[in-house]
Amino acid sequence: MSDPKPIVSHLYTADPSAHAFNGKLYVYPSHDRETDQPDNDNGDQYDMNDYHVFSMESVGGEVTDHGIALHAKDVPWVSKQLWAPDAAEKNGKFYLYFPARDKDGIFRIGVAAGDKPEGPFKADPEPIKGSYSIDPASFVDEDGQAYLYFGGIWGGQLQCWRTGKFVREAYDDMEASGDEPALLPRVAKLTDDMRSFSGDVKEIEILDDDGKLIHASKHDRRFFEAAWVHKYKGKYYFSYSTGDTHYLVYAIGDSPLGPFKFAGRILEPVQGWTTHHSIVEFKGKWYLFYHDTSLSGKNHLRSVKMRELVYDNEGHIKLAEPQP
Repeated sequence: MSDPKPIVSHLYTADPSAHAFNGKLYVYPSHDRETDQPDNDNGDQYDMNDYHVFSMESVGGEVTDHGIALHAKDVPWVSKQLWAPDAAEKNGKFYLYFPARDKDGIFRIGVAAGDKPEGPFKADPEPIKGSYSIDPASFVDEDGQAYLYFGGIWGGQLQCWRTGKFVREAYDDMEASGDEPALLPRVAKLTDDMRSFSGDVKEIEILDDDGKLIHASKHDRRFFEAAWVHKYKGKYYFSYSTGDTHYLVYAIGDSPLGPFKFAGRILEPVQGWTTHHSIVEFKGKWYLFYHDTSLSGKNHLRSVKMRELVYDNEGHIKLAEPQP
């Protein structure tokens, strides 16, 4: 098949989190903008400062831009870099989770609430207590319990939190090494009001084929960033980006808290450095949302695309049509 076109072309969008709310498909991406910041492993070139929400009533149909749903200037604790967000619904209220640097340059995760899926959202005055790093992804299970997954190494600072406290000097030690397993993503249960953690932050185990934690040397399998969780036929699917090897991969488990066993790749590398995605069911079909730089040719100016996904008889994921 030919490479799909971006679903939005009038501005640059990335890191799409897609959800089906009220019979529509809503997409919550980050909003890339032009910047004179240099490309580096710290991610300074990703200098976003607001969020737009998009919706569509049918796949391939018109996409509505609902405008700015939240701006950095309206969040007291934020200094810069509104990176990849996610959204959730519970009890008729909608919540936007977002990472940003606080006044000390440390990434935290904030929450904003609204009455409609498109916002606008009003942010709590402080980040979620106990939160850190980037790429929040929310998942509300069938029993009503909500979870928040997060974490990203390198510019996402996860490597600075190995001791449970932020160690700025550990920033340049961006990978686990030697005989260590790879750094692990994080998860916390959310309180019923969706605004705070109800317990301790936990590591999520991702197991390799041998049943052991994925080794730090396996850059084509290890967690880098962009956690996402969805449920299919009673199983929990934990998908993520491998970062510098540019794959989207997934693992399967019996609990939203893991452990998850590595199950394969979803998407091969696309044009551009970063890979960040979401997976959603809409009107009986499953879709992968992701981004690339085919519209701009610049790593920090990305565009959201979507592809249909299917499952085989063993529950493994693949693209509905071969990747171009």
